[in-house]
Amino acid sequence: MASSSTFFIQHSYKYDVFLSFSGEDTRKSFVDHLYVALQRQGIHTYKDDESLEKGKKINVELLKSIQDSKFYIIIFSKNYVSSSWCLDELVKIMECQKNPEQIAYPVFYDVEPSEIRKQLGGVGKAFAKHKKKGEVKKWKEVLEEASNLAGWDLRKTDDGHEAKLINKIVEKISVELRFSNLNVDEKLVGMESRINDIVSSLETGAEDVRIIGIKGIAGGGKTTLARAIFDKIHFQFEGKSFVENVREVAKASLSGLQSLQEQVLSNVLNDKRITVGSVHDGKSMMKKMLSGKKVLLILDDVDDIDQMDALAGGVNWLKSGSRIIITTRDEQVLVAYRVMWIHDVSLLSHKEAICLFSRYAFGRDIPIRRYNDLSLKVVHYAAGLPLTIRVLGSFLCGKDELEWKDALNRLKTIPLKETQEKLEISYTGLEDDYKEIFLDVACLLKGWLKDDAIRALESCGFHARNGLRVIEQKSLMTISPYQRLGMHDHIAEIGRNIVRRLHPDEPLRHSRLWIRKEIEDVLANDLVTEATRALATNTFPWGREKNLRSNNILTIGFENMKKLRFLHMVSETHDLFTKVKVGRNFPNALRFLCWQGYPHFCLPRTFQADNLVSLEMPYSRMEQLWEEGEGKVLNNLKFLDFSYSKLKTLDCGLLPNLEKLKLEKCKHLVELHTPIGSLRSLVYLNINHCRGFESLSFIKQLESLQVLDLSYLYLSKLPDILPGHYNYSLLELNFSRNDFKELPSSIGNLQNLVCLDLSWCKNLKSLPQSICSLRCLKDFDLESSAIKELPEDLGHIECLELLNLRSTPVKYLPNSICKLKHLKTLLLAYCKVLKKLPENIGLLESLEELSLAFCKIRDVPSSICKLTSLREFNLRYCDQLEKLPEKLGELTCLKKLNVQGTGITHLPYGISSLKSLKIIGFGSEDSSIYNYVSRRKTNNPKQVPSTMRHR
Repeated sequence: MASSSTFFIQHSYKYDVFLSFSGEDTRKSFVDHLYVALQRQGIHTYKDDESLEKGKKINVELLKSIQDSKFYIIIFSKNYVSSSWCLDELVKIMECQKNPEQIAYPVFYDVEPSEIRKQLGGVGKAFAKHKKKGEVKKWKEVLEEASNLAGWDLRKTDDGHEAKLINKIVEKISVELRFSNLNVDEKLVGMESRINDIVSSLETGAEDVRIIGIKGIAGGGKTTLARAIFDKIHFQFEGKSFVENVREVAKASLSGLQSLQEQVLSNVLNDKRITVGSVHDGKSMMKKMLSGKKVLLILDDVDDIDQMDALAGGVNWLKSGSRIIITTRDEQVLVAYRVMWIHDVSLLSHKEAICLFSRYAFGRDIPIRRYNDLSLKVVHYAAGLPLTIRVLGSFLCGKDELEWKDALNRLKTIPLKETQEKLEISYTGLEDDYKEIFLDVACLLKGWLKDDAIRALESCGFHARNGLRVIEQKSLMTISPYQRLGMHDHIAEIGRNIVRRLHPDEPLRHSRLWIRKEIEDVLANDLVTEATRALATNTFPWGREKNLRSNNILTIGFENMKKLRFLHMVSETHDLFTKVKVGRNFPNALRFLCWQGYPHFCLPRTFQADNLVSLEMPYSRMEQLWEEGEGKVLNNLKFLDFSYSKLKTLDCGLLPNLEKLKLEKCKHLVELHTPIGSLRSLVYLNINHCRGFESLSFIKQLESLQVLDLSYLYLSKLPDILPGHYNYSLLELNFSRNDFKELPSSIGNLQNLVCLDLSWCKNLKSLPQSICSLRCLKDFDLESSAIKELPEDLGHIECLELLNLRSTPVKYLPNSICKLKHLKTLLLAYCKVLKKLPENIGLLESLEELSLAFCKIRDVPSSICKLTSLREFNLRYCDQLEKLPEKLGELTCLKKLNVQGTGITHLPYGISSLKSLKIIGFGSEDSSIYNYVSRRKTNNPKQVPSTMRHR
């Protein structure tokens, strides 16, 4: 039963509008034009000469039609009151008008309202012909009542222009119908904010032709959202068309696109006789016939650029002010069509999901109490997907608790068919190699960092960058702000089901293994086959005593997976590893091998790693790559990671094509054997915390190196590793946590360097002047170094975006720093010797964050008010600071101001205009500036400006 506080029962009406008029005066003029305009707008209108069937008694049919209409338009003309027929209509209309849902609007065509109200003039003469006293009295009452209603007087509206009045009537009825229909679908949830977001982008008042894209996962509510927007704004357009299921119809037959073109033309022109001979002809017809109309066109579920070309063409097809909305699962369609406004449809929040599910399952906004826990489980399973919520809500409606529990248990192993079929359409449309990438993500790589996933997939021979992008654009996957691969649970479930469904009870025949129990069964029972291409597990305690039997079998298990290309293992480190043969044999087809905690000191002798592209053995017991005397060359190896391992030595001559070498915290490593000419392709080298190196001179010969991490080596003197000539390859250089006292001037040779980290170099007191020639440098980190002075020409580092001087003894900033037009972040916190800023700091036009926390500055230069990009200004515990510049309110982008622990007693008056500003430390708690007004009567001596106190 629906909640009475949320919904009311609405009557369903046969007609939207009933026209009451005198045929003698207006049938072939005003009424005819009004009727056509209403019908063209999709407003179902009753007009007696159009709707009555021959042979029917007009009075009975008429009364029923009046009762079955929602709105009434009464066209009062000179002869209206002379017709008893019209007056009887009016009696019935005013009777229905008492129902709050039914509304009457008078139109005074060629008479004054007072003439109708009091039967004056020509109206009075016409009315005087009626003789029956009982009827006359009733008619007078309804004439007076109707003439007092809000309506339109033609002679006083737009100088008597009938066409303009008709447009106003149609618009008014359209708006009323839209509002009355808002509650028709009581099961819509969370639409208002989503609708408003897109309507704001539409800007229906603007005169351009605008195309808006709505993209998202199948079943995510794109069509529902587009329909709701269509219903809300369609009345503002001269023509409209909502084309559903474009993909399905277009591909159903050779004439699919033609039929859709016919639909658009018929809808917009309100002419069902239109036919299209070919897609080419359809384009020509649409361009010619629609150019004079302001059109609203919705194209739902588009998946191909040809569909867009055939149905939307170019913006020159439509009149200015037209709007096109496209829903799609494939963002690339929108990108290729150069759609500028693209909206992601957001899935339902937990609260919205509970509400929607409850409406389908219980007919109310919240679950019935005894079903509350079960409802939460259903909503958790649906993970915000409206389609799943609707299907399960409808399915479970009326069922008892045992049936609910049975349905939930079934979902653990059998996906919901209706959801699966709809979601799988996007997978079906992928190219074959992209399908394989999708299955790898669904089964193995969900949650991985994007760069790690790309490395693994490329190692296996896939074109991963484009593949992941295509999968993301088709709404099958997401990439988080932290660059992790995300996938909706139902989509991942589909991928896993695709792998399993041909042989659901035979894991040995699956192409991918990721379920722990299935992996244990396959390996423990020696059921491995060549079908397995990839195997991954997150935690596998192979070293425990109870697993010794399966560990011995693993020797056979992995080796017999002849076509295994991807192996990702995570083991617990136990001394028992030394007693077992786990991982002593690998299939030679392996291209990607990652084993965290690998228990052996080298790779197995039997492993012919000719196909291996990526080898990652972090936290392993490996001391060397191969056993003594083997020396197998790994020609295809590009990525090697021995971080946190027990590696002692590495012969880089065996790695001729290596591109990335990560040896972080290999504390036992004393030597990299690098014959002349080796590591020519190396672009990344990380040896931080590797303090056992006897020499680092080999670095100088790495001509392709782009990223070098030498942090935490605590070098007292920087070795001769920088090139003596211009070097254009090195992009990132990390010297953090070293003990050298100076940088060589050759640092200036790194012409393409983008990031330089010298943080926590406690003995580094100055920088060479040559550092100012690093024109490409963007990030410069000097935090907690001993730098006292910066080079005077610092402003020549023209691309600098971040400068970190936190906790340095720097005394002043050179004036040239104000030339850094691209500087976005300047961190000066804990610079306790720094007492002032450059007077022209306002020239840093791109600065977004300025931190002066715990500095001893006494004043802030007035030019700081010119930093129009500044978003965050931190003055925390600048205890010598007592005031701020009066024009601080000109910082229109400022969002956060921290004045905690300062001597500031009042804020500048102009700051009251910064409505989004959050101030910290100017009251008892963090707050928006306006919240301080309510606390102005407290004992806090700090004051807000009077302009804010009187708001």
